[in-house]
Amino acid sequence: MFDRRSLLGLAAAGAAGLAARPADAQQQNAQAAASEGLPTSGGSTTLKPGLPQQFVWPGDAPGGEHVTALEQTVLRHPGGDPNDTAFYHIRKPWLLLKKPVTPNGGAVLIAPGGSYTRVATSKAGSDIDAWLSGLGYTVFTLGYRLPGDGWAAGPDVALQDVQRSIRLIRSQSQALGLDPARLAVMGFSAGGHVAGLAATRFAEQSYASIDAIDQLPVKPTVVAMCYPVVTATLPYAHKESAQNLVGKTPTDAQRDYASIEKHVPADAPPTFVCATTDDPAVPMHNSILMFEALKAQKIASELHLYEGNTHGFPLKDRSGQLLPWATTALAFMERHGLKT
Repeated sequence: MFDRRSLLGLAAAGAAGLAARPADAQQQNAQAAASEGLPTSGGSTTLKPGLPQQFVWPGDAPGGEHVTALEQTVLRHPGGDPNDTAFYHIRKPWLLLKKPVTPNGGAVLIAPGGSYTRVATSKAGSDIDAWLSGLGYTVFTLGYRLPGDGWAAGPDVALQDVQRSIRLIRSQSQALGLDPARLAVMGFSAGGHVAGLAATRFAEQSYASIDAIDQLPVKPTVVAMCYPVVTATLPYAHKESAQNLVGKTPTDAQRDYASIEKHVPADAPPTFVCATTDDPAVPMHNSILMFEALKAQKIASELHLYEGNTHGFPLKDRSGQLLPWATTALAFMERHGLKT
């Protein structure tokens, strides 16, 4: 994705500038941070075929009566990899499907990052879904709606999308050869916040039931939160994500409401958390706060802080070996229900 230096088995990079909400696509391209979103090898000059896609909602997404922003797809680097894209103002949330050659019955739902300003991923897939599908897992990538676009649900708009997505995946278990009891949610950066919503607010009915699919459970089997946005409270809130969630002048109550660590229930699913020690974008304290909240509720959990000053890290090192965060996260998820 961008140049990194090797550090304790983890490739580390200097701070990458976060994108403000831009006025035009060229500004978007120039400012969007390559470290947000999903790990990818990058460097391709060929547009790859897109993965099969389905919309999360059977019609219009709920609460969009006052949404006027138009969807945009931009390259994160002008003239760069045509697959390295970001999606703004998503109106019709979608799931991308990466099917394994031989399904093992487990499914992973991935939530990419993007500071709740965009969803930074490729419709051609990423290193993550390629890796997991190669192991037999059926992988879904969620393009979720963004809270700053005027949706009636405000900061809960991504919660609606991830809950509906979990139900939609479970509704297709028989057709896809899945065990509905083996469903992990894995989130990166702001997508880590989305995964945290799934992990902590599964008891809530975040939207009015539409069809029989909405009778299915929304609690994940296990969750992984990678370099996640967790808190909207000061001093550790990620400024751009927090502003998109609760506005420029939020009350303490609004900040608390959007802070995942404030709402961990006693029956939360097992949760894996990882980050780098000197993340220049999302302070590692987000991960520490999440882990402390999980342990306070006696939830099975692990926290891994890797030495480095990068926000986000690749899947593999330069020799092609999986980096420790990936093998450790997968081992945790498999130990806690993803694998039989």
